Amino acid sequence: MATFLNDSPVFGPVRSRRLGVSLGVNLMPSTGKICTFDCIYCENGFNSQRRTRDGYASLEEVISGLRASLELMAADDDLPDVITFAGNGEPTASPIFPKAVEAAIALRDELAPAAKIAVLSNGTFADRPAVRDALLKVDDNILKLDAHADALARALDRPNVPYSVEHQVQAYAAFDGHVIVQTIFLEGMFEGRDVSNTSYDQVTEWLEDIKRIAPQYVTVYTIARETPAPSIRKARPDTLDAIADRVRAAGIRCQVSY
Repeated sequence: MATFLNDSPVFGPVRSRRLGVSLGVNLMPSTGKICTFDCIYCENGFNSQRRTRDGYASLEEVISGLRASLELMAADDDLPDVITFAGNGEPTASPIFPKAVEAAIALRDELAPAAKIAVLSNGTFADRPAVRDALLKVDDNILKLDAHADALARALDRPNVPYSVEHQVQAYAAFDGHVIVQTIFLEGMFEGRDVSNTSYDQVTEWLEDIKRIAPQYVTVYTIARETPAPSIRKARPDTLDAIADRVRAAGIRCQVSY
């Protein structure tokens, strides 16, 4: 199935289901992916399909690209709701990530003071001191947790770095509430294995992890664009609503994107 890559160092603006009008910051190259996950649902394709010899965007490229985009949007009186670190892979893997966050905050304050700064991250480096400090500075620190069971999480996200759900839960809980957990729910098969994560028991285990993290809120969503794995499918709207009801019953805010 068709997937796509984002421009670099800035892409959009795009209308996000969760964030509103989002101006994207892509620290990865526009020619391929650099990611610590290889998710079966990734709209950018599998890592093996998106190999590149190009490196991360430089800090100078990020600053100039973001300034130019914000000035253009200001001239059109159409500033973004949010400046979002995302793109073709894991933004916190870039060596300039902490400085890029500081630069984005400064440019936001100068040119788009009403906009938030968000990071969409798989959380694999959330416990690194420099990354953690940067994530504490952004408005929306959005970190991923797709399942409670290690085997299922690895089947969905296919990490290529050491990974355990317990470690992620502890790292997220250490943000003391300055974290938004995002979870994709889907159904289907991949490489002969059932990768559905929507059953009552699976959600029960995941929800216990969410309670331990005590996030600002939780975002539950499902597949919105084409994926590289044609045998997986969207979770039904009523399934997402039932999951969200359980999160809210636990006293935690929940946003749903169908």
